Amino acid sequence: MIEIVDAKFVISAPNIANAPQSQEQDEVVFMARSNVGKSSLLNALANHKGLAKVSSTPGKTRLINYFDITFIDRETAQKSLAKFVDLPGFGYAKVSQSIKYDWEKNLTDYISQRKQIKLFIHLVDCRHPFLEIDKSVSDFLLECSDETQHILQIFTKIDKLNQKEQNALKKAFPEAIMVSSSKKKGLQKVVTLIHDILKGSFDER
Repeated sequence: MIEIVDAKFVISAPNIANAPQSQEQDEVVFMARSNVGKSSLLNALANHKGLAKVSSTPGKTRLINYFDITFIDRETAQKSLAKFVDLPGFGYAKVSQSIKYDWEKNLTDYISQRKQIKLFIHLVDCRHPFLEIDKSVSDFLLECSDETQHILQIFTKIDKLNQKEQNALKKAFPEAIMVSSSKKKGLQKVVTLIHDILKGSFDER
């Protein structure tokens, strides 16, 4: 079984110029529309309640936050390291236009230029799976990612759907990964997937 055994905050950066320069650790980027449950999922995956700050105010986080993560494979006792990167929520309009422009440009630059990124995790609220903004983000990731980078789309708050609604979501998105941070559903699958994708990156070196 794969587990995250250590997680700690490293630094916040306003843009790619102020991001950590080390290329020793692969980066896993978490991105989502505001108020989708990104911080809650980060905390649940790391089993660290206060790792990422959970706010009731959408759009509050405007910095790129970095966390050092240690995985362990319990079968082999082998440890591996990575960085989780928490990007500000996108698509929240209650900021001035100048701030919004700078904010979105910084995120675009980071996503398209940061070569340490090995995995993009795009979180979607399972109750609103067909929003145009999420389709635009998916298209952008497909366009800007290269052959060394992977993309995972994960549907959050699955506990808010009944079984019929879950089945409809699975039919619309056959490859869907569905999680609930509050109910601890799907978390082990996500941790294992992240580890295995990064391990592929390790093995290619």
